[in-house]
Amino acid sequence: MFLHIDVDTFFVSAERSRDPSLLGIPVAVGGRSNLEIFERKRAHIRLMDENHGAFVAPVFYSDRRRSFEHFIDRIDGREKIRGIVTTASYEARACGVKTGMPLAQALRLCPELLVLPNDMLHYHRLSHALSLFMSREIPRLEQFSIDEFFGDLSGWVAWEESEVFARSLQQKIFRRFRLPVSIGIARSKWTAKLATEYAKPYGIRKVEDVRSFIREIPIGEFPGIGRGYRKRLEERGIRFLGEIESQKRLFESWGVPGRQLYRRILGIDGEGIAERPSRRSVGISRTFDPLNDPAELKRRIMVMARHVAYITMKIGANPTRYYLKINYQGALRAKEAIRVDRIFSERLFKEKLGEVYERIRLPGAAAVKLSLSVSDFTRLHPRTLSLLDLDRDRRDRKITEGVQRIRERFGLDAIRTGNELV
Repeated sequence: MFLHIDVDTFFVSAERSRDPSLLGIPVAVGGRSNLEIFERKRAHIRLMDENHGAFVAPVFYSDRRRSFEHFIDRIDGREKIRGIVTTASYEARACGVKTGMPLAQALRLCPELLVLPNDMLHYHRLSHALSLFMSREIPRLEQFSIDEFFGDLSGWVAWEESEVFARSLQQKIFRRFRLPVSIGIARSKWTAKLATEYAKPYGIRKVEDVRSFIREIPIGEFPGIGRGYRKRLEERGIRFLGEIESQKRLFESWGVPGRQLYRRILGIDGEGIAERPSRRSVGISRTFDPLNDPAELKRRIMVMARHVAYITMKIGANPTRYYLKINYQGALRAKEAIRVDRIFSERLFKEKLGEVYERIRLPGAAAVKLSLSVSDFTRLHPRTLSLLDLDRDRRDRKITEGVQRIRERFGLDAIRTGNELV
């Protein structure tokens, strides 16, 4: 038996938890790509990486406090509001404000909207505190995202008492953290997650019978049915989850992912809690104003590579797949992934990314986004790595480990390489 716990409008609720004057008014937390990592002046950047989950990304932060000015650009004497809505309160949603909407549009729809800059460090710390608290209340807990958790109550709470337990947990969380949570209860993990959507805001939904519950729920509402699956199903006239059970052969034709999705929809997946899911990749991306300078673009790649290398070293991983993607204006993009069977180090990572950049860059095109990642982690064992470069790679690894210790103490930008400063 599973609970799915979801903090309602988490970023807004996190702000309200420390400022009650925000209660009852339309509030939005805005987001804008954090470009301070590219500054040549030290920002004393550090990493918050205490939370663990399938969809919990580490956050880089500095001591700088942001205000609404963070969203305003002044060009030729004119002001332009930049950024998007990352979370909107229910009062703001009543005015038509939605997640992902440009802030300028949100303010036109709701002139009284109060826009706050996001404080990811506060949100991650609050999420971590909430995770620690719930791990004492629930024997098996999985953090799924910064504001979502799964709990397995099997052998701990009887099915008949699950709603009482959930109500008590909900009240405890609100008393301790001033955070409203909605809770779904079901015998299967993914049904519980779907049920939470029908519990919001600050409610509880218990699913006694999966088939009756999903009968008239649109297919796009199920977690795991993205645009691709939705299109395939709609092309066959399938609109509701209740129509899925008779389509077993269709889902099996889509291989392992299709069979897994079919079982999850019907609540027969038998999946349990992943108490500390292992990280399969490390990545970072940044969006910025159109950039035509190839040297500056390469410098930014090197800066981002330092951040990826820092996280990679912190978790003790040895990735063998490096990936770079550049998005350009006009929906153009260039990308390449390479296999590198060597001991990971910051020097090697930057060297290989520099080579990839020279191969894939589009001269004359203006870049607007960079994405870097590493994956395919392997053990540091000579039999799995290149012997030709082994001695040099070991030396570079030791240098990276030494630099890592300095950065952990004095900040991630305490030491930077020359190709980040040109």
